[in-house]
Amino acid sequence: MKKRILSLLLVALCLSFVACSACDSPAPEKPILYFYPEEDTIVSAKLELNGQLTCTYPEHGADGWQDYLAKPDGTLISPDGGEYYALYWEGEIEASMDFTKGFCVEGSQTADFLAEMLPRLGLNAHEVNEFIIYWLPQMQGNAYNLISFQTDAYTDNAKLILSPEPDTLIRVFMAWKAVDQPIGIEPQTIATPERIGFTVVEWGGCKVG
Repeated sequence: MKKRILSLLLVALCLSFVACSACDSPAPEKPILYFYPEEDTIVSAKLELNGQLTCTYPEHGADGWQDYLAKPDGTLISPDGGEYYALYWEGEIEASMDFTKGFCVEGSQTADFLAEMLPRLGLNAHEVNEFIIYWLPQMQGNAYNLISFQTDAYTDNAKLILSPEPDTLIRVFMAWKAVDQPIGIEPQTIATPERIGFTVVEWGGCKVG
């Protein structure tokens, strides 16, 4: 099966908090990992940060999350029998987020914007709902939000090692900042990934400034 490794990051959302040198040391909030194999599969995952992990659930040991049974519906069973629907982490990294392209969105329109944009970034309905529920309370009351979906600025500083390697890897990381007035910014071009075969999805984000 043709392997497709797709990395798309949102510069305003972070399921796991990653601290950025240009963000007054914010942390990527709540990066979370979902696994969708085509059949029951033993999987392992390890994060290599340009920084340090501050919180993980279940615990990310020295060798990461090792030997979890992943089921096609997304359920994860740990070696000790614990059942999870995803893997969660927070951390601190030294990285500068890229706002050369993005979107400026009125605060009251944030929910509609995310509901439209996140599926284009590759998230399914369940993942979209979780993303919006986490970030909307922080964003909807602002006059405007400047949003940029990160790629290398995130993945180069939060490397993810997976075994076995998935056919499709989607990493969505949103960096965002609250602004008082609309700001002109070149829109990002979004390429929608196709979820083929064994798929791993991560979403997260961070507030800048």
